[in-house]
Amino acid sequence: MTDSATQAVPDSRRWIALVLLCVAQFMLILDVTVINVALPSIGSGLDLDRAWLTWAVTAYTLCFGGLMLLGGRLGDAYGTRRILLAGLTLFTLASLVTGLATSGPVLIGGRLAQGVGAALLSPSALATITRTFHGAERGKALGAWAALGGAGFAAGALLGGLLTAWPGWRWVFFINVPVGLAVLVLLPRMVAAHRPARRRRIDLPGAVLATGSTAALVYGLVNVGDSGWGSATTLLALGGALAGYVLFAVVERATAEPLMDVRILARRPVATGAFLMLAATALLLAMVFLGSLYLQRVQGMPALVTGLLFVPVALATGAVGHLAGHVIHRHGARGAAVSGLLLAAAGATVLALVDGTAGVITGLAIGAGGIVLTFVAATTTALGYVSQHEAGLASGVVNTFHEVGGSVGVAVVSAIAARGIEAGTASGFPAAYAVAAGAAVVAALIAVALVPKGKAHLPEGVHLH
Repeated sequence: MTDSATQAVPDSRRWIALVLLCVAQFMLILDVTVINVALPSIGSGLDLDRAWLTWAVTAYTLCFGGLMLLGGRLGDAYGTRRILLAGLTLFTLASLVTGLATSGPVLIGGRLAQGVGAALLSPSALATITRTFHGAERGKALGAWAALGGAGFAAGALLGGLLTAWPGWRWVFFINVPVGLAVLVLLPRMVAAHRPARRRRIDLPGAVLATGSTAALVYGLVNVGDSGWGSATTLLALGGALAGYVLFAVVERATAEPLMDVRILARRPVATGAFLMLAATALLLAMVFLGSLYLQRVQGMPALVTGLLFVPVALATGAVGHLAGHVIHRHGARGAAVSGLLLAAAGATVLALVDGTAGVITGLAIGAGGIVLTFVAATTTALGYVSQHEAGLASGVVNTFHEVGGSVGVAVVSAIAARGIEAGTASGFPAAYAVAAGAAVVAALIAVALVPKGKAHLPEGVHLH
């Protein structure tokens, strides 16, 4: 991407632009988790069953992750400011529609549109920051971006509880509207436009295949909870997902300007980092999804109390995130990845074996702390062993696996705990947590075999959301 038409931006405006871009990113990450505590209220208000509630979570992360690489390419082709503002406009309008939903299809449609808006906004916002700041200032700007993104993820459950308890679950989505409008009004004055040197081809077939295949995978996994593994619908969906992924790889190899250069996944560090990110996000969202439903539907906790109970979980993630750099420096990415996944397994084991509120919060805090450590190890593994010119592609791949992993994890545990979720009992919850624990152990063993030895360092200016 070039900046041939970029205008000089005064120093004060650059930092105001950074604040606005971080606020926008905060909204996007917040919407991954803010809905979880509101799920029981949404289900009651719109008369939705388990499958609809699962899609309420996964539809957003599905489009966010599945279309993120496309969003980045559109920014390269048509200008990052133009695509950024288009994404923010769509996300804001979709939030309004989702909040006004009176049925399951409207709710899911709004969540899908939110995800598309997020996929347009996030990569262009990050590219704008990278283009606007240089040297030491770029490091500070990207550090603020990453920190607020992480805060949005951790604060989601608490804010979801507060909004659901007082103004109502619809404000989980409405809250984005005034914030989005304010950023839309202010941001064009602070961010300079730029014109790419050449118009790049857009790989729409690749985007459709990647997102459609993941949607088929999630649909098949959700359907397992109702019809079982042997049903024709489940097998058709899962088979279609597999065929779609194979066709995606074929199309990308044959396309002159592919959405994803699949050859990058042949690089061991990138493939390993993407796998770790997929596993970690799947485990985190799966545990948060089940924990929110368990506390409210089984333990009978109100939404506000549930949100407050997630404060220790947020504190645990913050503490581990603060220490993660030291762990990576001292023990390398392999030690951090294995330790993090084993902690995640321990947390899931506590959730599977210990009944009651204290057991849930303890297990979630342990598990989430381990997953944050795994996130850092995944990023370092994928980006710390590649050349500078490959870092952007590798980070895009890992970001995509970050969002898609959440969709898959929620779909799997929703299917396993389907009976308990529907009936408001603990049935199926221990089994779902046990599967999560087993998956974390298997991932840790894979990390031992695949994560390179030694220490790696992230290329300058590379951050994940």
